[in-house]
Amino acid sequence: MTDTPSEVPVLHRIEVPRSARYAVLGGTDRIESLWVVLHGFGMLAEDFIKWFASAAAPHRLIVAPEALSRYYTDHAARKVGATWMTSEDRLVEIDDYVRYLDLVLDDVRQQWSIPEVPVEVHGFSQGTATASRWVAMGRVRPQRLVLWAGGVPPDLDLSHHGPVLTAASLTLVLGDRDKFLGETVIRDELARLDAAGVSYSLRRFQGGHVVPWPVLQELAR
Repeated sequence: MTDTPSEVPVLHRIEVPRSARYAVLGGTDRIESLWVVLHGFGMLAEDFIKWFASAAAPHRLIVAPEALSRYYTDHAARKVGATWMTSEDRLVEIDDYVRYLDLVLDDVRQQWSIPEVPVEVHGFSQGTATASRWVAMGRVRPQRLVLWAGGVPPDLDLSHHGPVLTAASLTLVLGDRDKFLGETVIRDELARLDAAGVSYSLRRFQGGHVVPWPVLQELAR
């Protein structure tokens, strides 16, 4: 005889207040430009923003929000990283981080008194999907959307969101030795964007899964 449960578990959700953090660089003078940079899987904002240090300037504020879910990337070393989402309850997590990023942008504009300053959104690796969804589904309307070492997530409906990505001056920056993005994957991604009529700028560089300094300097100019 086997035991059978008398009830099937039912999941409920509640919204709770919580703390989040973001790192900043630059913006010490009259701010004319705001960059929001979104880190990759297993990274922390304070470390990731240093990749963009060469783009920070008195007139340019760099802001790196940190993903809401942290975990130990190395238990022995007690090293911690963060992730934007997992496959568990993914649609709710997407909604959560889109709202979170909207609130970060609101806070930055208020704290630095820059309501009308143009915004650029940069995403690296896992952060490219986050950046794309935020631009497509959130309140941000960037002057430029730059995806480093990644692309537009395949589940984003380009027939609906494609015009928003085009309006954001979508820029893809991809290395020729990226272990996570082979040439077949890159060709398929570009073909998908082309088929949907999404306009984009493509910048290739010699290197792997990184934000290359020369391209960063070029975009910063």
